[in-house]
Amino acid sequence: MEHSALVAYALAKPGATEDEPWEGDVVAKVGGKIFAFLGGGGLGVKCGRDADEAAELRQRYPDAVTIMAYIGRYGWNSIALDADGGPIPDDELIELVDASYAAVVAKLPKSKRPA
Repeated sequence: MEHSALVAYALAKPGATEDEPWEGDVVAKVGGKIFAFLGGGGLGVKCGRDADEAAELRQRYPDAVTIMAYIGRYGWNSIALDADGGPIPDDELIELVDASYAAVVAKLPKSKRPA
């Protein structure tokens, strides 16, 4: 999947907004909370409740998925879209964005959840 298509998909989610909290690092937010890191031609998403659940994806795609610095212990992974061992299938990338979005929305106060 092209990076631009993945960015467009993430930003089309209900209530999603684009932000650049650090120079050159674009993120997608919902209710003021990040649900996808979109900078650098890759993707960073929440992949489970904790690092153990996120590790499952890293085991399946060891050449494409790594633990995110600083927030990996909370279940966040970095995904290389052009990994040597073969990219993650497009439908799975979409599922990862959807799951990350849903996990963040579920923790938002009702007043900040998209309609």
